[in-house]
This record gives sequence, structure tokens and C-alpha cells, in this order.
Amino acid sequence: MRTRKGAARTKAKRRLFKKTKGYRGGRQNLTRTAKETIVRAGVFAYRDRKVKKRSFRRLWITRINAACRMRGINYSQFMNGLTKAGIELDRKSLSEIAICDPTGFDTIVDAAKKAIAA
Repeated sequence: MRTRKGAARTKAKRRLFKKTKGYRGGRQNLTRTAKETIVRAGVFAYRDRKVKKRSFRRLWITRINAACRMRGINYSQFMNGLTKAGIELDRKSLSEIAICDPTGFDTIVDAAKKAIAA
């Protein structure tokens, strides 16, 4: 006897439509369109996980640069000074220090300036 895929297909569709919850129109409730949309969404999600890292790094660099320029030094000189001074802080923590603890950032900038001068 030939078997049909009734229960398995229904379950697969249910799994598919669970992923498309919140989409508009046919993207939410037409099988073929929903499948295409899920694949496309996965591609964007994969790509944008990488882009997110890049954009945050750009933000941190911009914040550090602004804070450094207020203290009379530019970003590249500051980073060079940190390397020479042996200060190993990442850009995320430097930007947080620049925002939350300006006096602490002043001491870091002074240390970088001294290392450049020496």
C-alpha cells in the first residue's frame, strides 16, 4: 500500500511556519515563500553577526578618538603611546573608561603621552 506523507508534512509545515511568525503576507503562510524567506533571513543573520562586530569596533574607535582630541592627542598617536607604555586595554574598555571615568582616562592619556615623548 502506498503511504502518503500527511502527518510528517503537517509537522514540517508547522515547524516552518513557527519560524516565520511575525512576517507579512505570504511570507508567513505560503510554504514556498516561507522557505525562501527563512533561507534569506538565515543568510542575513550570519552576515550581520560579523557586521555587528565591525560596527561596534568603529563606534569604540570614534569615541576614543573624540575623547583623545579633547585632551590634545589624536587616536593613532594615543594607540601608539599605549603600545609603547605597555598598557594592554582593548578598545571597548577604553571607550567605556572615556565615557564613565574621565579622570581615569586622563591618566591613561598622560601615560601614553609620556611614552611617546620618551
